[in-house]
Amino acid sequence: MQIPIEHLLLLCLGFFAVATLYSSVGFGGGSSYLALLSIVFISFFAIRSVALVCNLVVVSGSTYLYFKNGHARIADFVPFVFTSIPLTFLGASITLQENVFFIILGVSLLLSSVFLAGQTIRNFRHRKETKAYPKYLSYVLGAAIGFLSGLVGIGGGIFLAPILNHLRWDKAIKIAALASFFILVNSISGLIGLMRSNTLELPWIETGCLVVAVFIGGQIGIRMSLQRLSANGIKRVTAVLIFVVGVRVLLVNGLGVL
Repeated sequence: MQIPIEHLLLLCLGFFAVATLYSSVGFGGGSSYLALLSIVFISFFAIRSVALVCNLVVVSGSTYLYFKNGHARIADFVPFVFTSIPLTFLGASITLQENVFFIILGVSLLLSSVFLAGQTIRNFRHRKETKAYPKYLSYVLGAAIGFLSGLVGIGGGIFLAPILNHLRWDKAIKIAALASFFILVNSISGLIGLMRSNTLELPWIETGCLVVAVFIGGQIGIRMSLQRLSANGIKRVTAVLIFVVGVRVLLVNGLGVL
């Protein structure tokens, strides 16, 4: 075991809370898993690997329920994942210096928190109709976010969903379903990239405990979402959480100023 048992228990509680919040809006929680793991784990490779596995566990259950309840169709999602899968694999295959990794992650978290908070404000003002966009935009977004996802070790839905809501690509529930599916395929691709670059590192005791915690939290969160509870409050709480951990990751782990 890499960490003391009391730290592992606290980490499990944190992962459970993150999985519950994030899954309720279609995300896996990878960004906050990375931030929490950076507090207690020494190995940089273990941080990326465990976060991706936990991401995969949460969104597997979410994606299944979205499809089961008729909120998702593979044909609508193919353009996004067609380009994201190889770019996620490429990003995950790149070995970054540890401080560069955390700088990219911290900035990404801060931007995504702003987008997510802004999305809840826009929901009050926007009409419900959607807009049509050229199909190439889906390929471009999938490629760009896929590459960033591979670099920092998260699924990318936390970047994709706010952009699509801003563009009014489709209904919020369908965007959440796409985000979940996007995270699922990119997490798989990212793990394959880590294995190919020999940087996959999974401490089995910690990984097993955290997987159980996020599975339970993820199942609770997605069922809250599918009961059509208002997601705005959850999104605001999530945005604040992402902002706080983003600041910490950037300043402490990336720039080393605190």
